[in-house]
Amino acid sequence: MAVPSNHCAALQSPSYLNFTLSITSSPRFILLGILISYLPQHHRIISRRSSEGISPYFVLLGTTSGTCAFANILLLGTSRADIACCREISGFECFAGLLGILQVGVQWSCFTVILLLFLLFFPRATPLAPPKSPTSTPSYKTALLVTFLCVAHAFITILLSAIFLSRFPTRLQSWAYALGILATLLASIQYLPQLYTTWRLQHVGSLSIPMMCIQTPGSFVWAGSLAARLGLEGWSSWGTFLVTGCLQGCLLVMGIWFEIRNRRQRKEASDGHATGDDGQEDTAAPSSNEETPLLGNGR
Repeated sequence: MAVPSNHCAALQSPSYLNFTLSITSSPRFILLGILISYLPQHHRIISRRSSEGISPYFVLLGTTSGTCAFANILLLGTSRADIACCREISGFECFAGLLGILQVGVQWSCFTVILLLFLLFFPRATPLAPPKSPTSTPSYKTALLVTFLCVAHAFITILLSAIFLSRFPTRLQSWAYALGILATLLASIQYLPQLYTTWRLQHVGSLSIPMMCIQTPGSFVWAGSLAARLGLEGWSSWGTFLVTGCLQGCLLVMGIWFEIRNRRQRKEASDGHATGDDGQEDTAAPSSNEETPLLGNGR
């Protein structure tokens, strides 16, 4: 067996900081943790059979940001060197060394599932439940356009990356930096349309609070893990998750506040309707309106 290079030898002895942040003593935990963090969001959309409350522009920016972030970390010189080292080190050491790449890749895949569920369960107008306002409610055409743009963006990113890799290898690092900067910019504004949508609706809809509770602190842990492995050279990778964690935290606080307030208001309304002025119980059935989910699922 060939003697590992200095870079590959470093992978055989990872730093304690990266070891602690990435929990490399059990690498499956990181990937499993990412999957678990997205499951509440997937389950909420499927169980409600509606993606109501999720901004299409949040999905667009999140998917394209994830695509840029995944391409960025794959094309960084450090990552390509780590991948090349897999021919010189053991399988476990290779897996631990590529944990940051796998981490970003799994996160991108999970967000892509949100894109598919968003389109599949997008609420459509029917004769019995017409849209409240064509100007305030995104149409199904908007959902289709968002999906098309995400697919087109991924295809163009792959094509340009292949061109740089084969024709302009000396400029590949600059292209990776450009992807990282674009991912950070998209992530920086990703939550703005969702913050606006949630504020306008005054409820979270199909947006999952448990997902945000897991991901908000997780974003800072993942950013620290990538920073420990990639150093300052990889700022364009870990900076994305640092910005995302801050904005997602703002959305989480807003969502929790609306949920607590709305539950209190529903409880007060229920107590008021249960006992009328004559002390008799109000047995009137709850009414339905144009915001009632089409298949009868509540929030």
